[in-house]
Amino acid sequence: MSIVLKFVLLIIISYFIGNFSFARIISKKKNSDITKLGSGNPGTMNMLRNFGFVSGLITLILDAVKGAVPALVGYLAFGGVDGGAMAYIGLYTAGLSVVLGHNFPVLYKFKGGKGVACMLGIFLVARPIETLIVIVCVFIYLCIFDYAAFGSFILITAITLFEAYRITLAGYPFELALILKFLLFTLFFLCWFMHRQNIFRMLIGKENKVNLMKAMKKLSKKSREQKKSDKTKEIG
Repeated sequence: MSIVLKFVLLIIISYFIGNFSFARIISKKKNSDITKLGSGNPGTMNMLRNFGFVSGLITLILDAVKGAVPALVGYLAFGGVDGGAMAYIGLYTAGLSVVLGHNFPVLYKFKGGKGVACMLGIFLVARPIETLIVIVCVFIYLCIFDYAAFGSFILITAITLFEAYRITLAGYPFELALILKFLLFTLFFLCWFMHRQNIFRMLIGKENKVNLMKAMKKLSKKSREQKKSDKTKEIG
């Protein structure tokens, strides 16, 4: 199979994988439509606000896997560990395609999410240790502060800058390094572009708030109440 055909198939398949909207699927199981609730965004934070911590977490994990699988396939298809720059070009080509499919899904009239969880999955394939460190830092931030969008900016910006620095030091041929940085920063700017309304709302003080600590406490309280209710029924 020629390299061009490989890339074409990778882009098309990754894009349509991105079209799967787990937030919509989960909310439908709850006899609801996430696009008509809260911010209307079919993503992790809107799921968390409207359906609680567990639904938000499941959405996050599934969307991250949705980004990670095509990225890993792209990486392996172009050589994996021995592929050098081409392996990472395959990784980020697939990654960018799946994010575009998530953000602008043809199956949902191009009305999708913002792609942060998908990007998270991509970066976990590309730089797992560094990404996990940043995730922990952002998790702590979200437990203290209420602006989730700013946490997304921290996450994507930190990993993008680190990866750009790594590419610079890797000694890849100039043309391949340039393509890699183009793919990387396209993902970066796409993240900021999709959050343009959040940025505006933050500037005017009307951004939607979500606090993970409060969400987890609410879940814990609900779990205790459920156990108490079950125990009461058993006694009755």
